[in-house]
Amino acid sequence: MGLPTLIPLLTFLWVAIILAGSYYLFVVRPEAVAQDTLRQRIRTGALAVGARRGSLLKDVEHLSSIGPLQRLLSSDGAAAARLRQVIHQSGLKVNAGRVVLGSACLALVTYLVVTALWSRPFWNGALAGVLAGWAPYAVLKWLAARRLRKFEEQFPEAVSLLARTLRAGHAFTTGLRFAADELPEPVAGEFKLINNQQTFGLPIADGLRAFALRVPIIDARFFVTAVLTQMESGGNLAEVLDNLGRVIRERFQIKRQLRVLTAHGRMTGYVLAALPPALALYLYVMTPAHFKVLFEDPLGRQMLVVAVALQVFGAFLIHKLSDIEY
Repeated sequence: MGLPTLIPLLTFLWVAIILAGSYYLFVVRPEAVAQDTLRQRIRTGALAVGARRGSLLKDVEHLSSIGPLQRLLSSDGAAAARLRQVIHQSGLKVNAGRVVLGSACLALVTYLVVTALWSRPFWNGALAGVLAGWAPYAVLKWLAARRLRKFEEQFPEAVSLLARTLRAGHAFTTGLRFAADELPEPVAGEFKLINNQQTFGLPIADGLRAFALRVPIIDARFFVTAVLTQMESGGNLAEVLDNLGRVIRERFQIKRQLRVLTAHGRMTGYVLAALPPALALYLYVMTPAHFKVLFEDPLGRQMLVVAVALQVFGAFLIHKLSDIEY
């Protein structure tokens, strides 16, 4: 068996091992753990369940079934904390360990496909692997941004509901429960989390501060600051929330007006950013012999590096000019 025949066979075996291992880690092992937990509860009976409910210790957040990866992701590092925050903001029911392992497997499979099956150089496979591994995080960022935009649209109604609840004579915590029950997602989920934390003993001030960290929009910070200030100094919280809801609606209206006014600049930026790569792809397909000079000649490679750097800088500059803080 020659080397040209052996490489595809080894690649197939390696990809099969990766797929089988991923299926075991993501499907078989979690189901086995859940079944073992159920059997343990059945054997121990209600006494063990009652003891578990009465425990004052909070379980460590389960981020991965792999010990070293669990310790790494549960650390206080900036990268691990940022990944956990993005996953929570996206609203997906997935832990950080699956995201990391899925990204690693996707990067490795992409690298093997590009280098072994398509016979591309090493740096092509490495670049494709990095991009493929980054793709799940990019999808999470997009989902998180979409969820935060939806939360921003629904948040004024939540503030108004809290104000109406206070005017009706209910407590602030009752208003949180009403918001969790009556409003749609994602606002309902965040207020439900605050209410559950307060119910299980967390001070309401700490729950609101955690809410401001989970939802990184300025309207949420205004809300938390107003409520905490009223708790410390006193006053009519219903009137404060009414004024805050009106201010949030006015800010949201201004934001939409700004997006309309900057639409021309953003579209121009998209076109200018996409035009050079599209033209390069067209020339590479239509006249590959002429375009190959840029890759083979040292001066051509230097020109490509400078062109890519200027393109990225120009796209970033146009984005910053059209992204107006409101």
